[in-house]
Amino acid sequence: MKKAIIFLALSLILLLSGCTDEKPAKEEGDNNKAAVYTTVYPLQYFTERIGGEFIEAKTVYPPGSDEHTFEPSQTDMMNLADSDLFIFVGLGLEGFVEKAKETLKNENVTMVAAGENIEFVHSGEEDHDAAHEEEGHSDDHSDEAAHDEEGHSDDHSDETAHDEEGHSDDHSDETAHDEEGNDGHNHGDIDPHVWLDPFYAKEMAESVKTALADQMPEHEEQFEKNYQELAQELDDLHNDFEQTVQNAKHKEIIVSHAAYGYWEERYGLDQISVAGLNSSNEPTQKELQKVISEAKEHDLKYVFFEQNVSSRLTEILQKEIGAQPLMLHNLSVLTEEDIENKQTYFTLMRENLASLEKALNE
Repeated sequence: MKKAIIFLALSLILLLSGCTDEKPAKEEGDNNKAAVYTTVYPLQYFTERIGGEFIEAKTVYPPGSDEHTFEPSQTDMMNLADSDLFIFVGLGLEGFVEKAKETLKNENVTMVAAGENIEFVHSGEEDHDAAHEEEGHSDDHSDEAAHDEEGHSDDHSDETAHDEEGHSDDHSDETAHDEEGNDGHNHGDIDPHVWLDPFYAKEMAESVKTALADQMPEHEEQFEKNYQELAQELDDLHNDFEQTVQNAKHKEIIVSHAAYGYWEERYGLDQISVAGLNSSNEPTQKELQKVISEAKEHDLKYVFFEQNVSSRLTEILQKEIGAQPLMLHNLSVLTEEDIENKQTYFTLMRENLASLEKALNE
């Protein structure tokens, strides 16, 4: 009987020790990598490039979704609560973030607004702003007062110009539109599509690097090395964009929504947009007619569509002016096809560059 009791006691000890050994091993495996969630795809890509083997980055957006209107599910919020870092753009882009902050306030999740540390250079601080001064244009255009007679209501991000015509298509969010036609978004008139500008993308990547180094200081040196390699590629991309636009026959492009204001500021493009900064803000019939008239005036041969924006009005415009469709990827989210084809930030941006070169030289 005594032997039986001893045997049972030893068996119980072995069983318990086996359980305790197994659990720490699992936790240790889980802690090998920092769990990072992001919003727009470029943030996921920059996190993967900089964090390398030490992180696992996922985007909260489903493939092909619209970043302007996305609302996370309960499962999405649970995933965010289990993560170490949540990196988003800010600047009023992700409408759900403020609610997420409240939901996650008691969770051990570090939230980083990568776009809000950028030192923006607006048209008022650059040489080309003087060209529009006499017309009162505070918009982001870098061309010399072309098309001021049409008002360019479709692609402006400022709240002042052309308010008398009630231009709702230049608003960057769907919240407040006061009686003067002011868009009232929370971050002044900042276009949130900052990742499309390689220069500003580099600043976003630096915010990612800092967040990762704060989370895992033991890998700071490797994060810095990875960031420098990424920054050099972004510099090269910037130079190629600059050369392509400088050598183009004209500077006007037609886009489905006004996500490309930074290309206007940085490179001198002139985007003629069907919708405003928020793809859900469609123009009035009068505003659409202005876009059509302007496209005909410049004899534009191509209309740019986007991977996650379904625009019936853009299709109408294309048929009206007899233009050919071209794809311009805004990179906010990948599609299933992009994922299948292993597209990256740089492959997509270089495809955009090739499309621009084609459209700007015909």
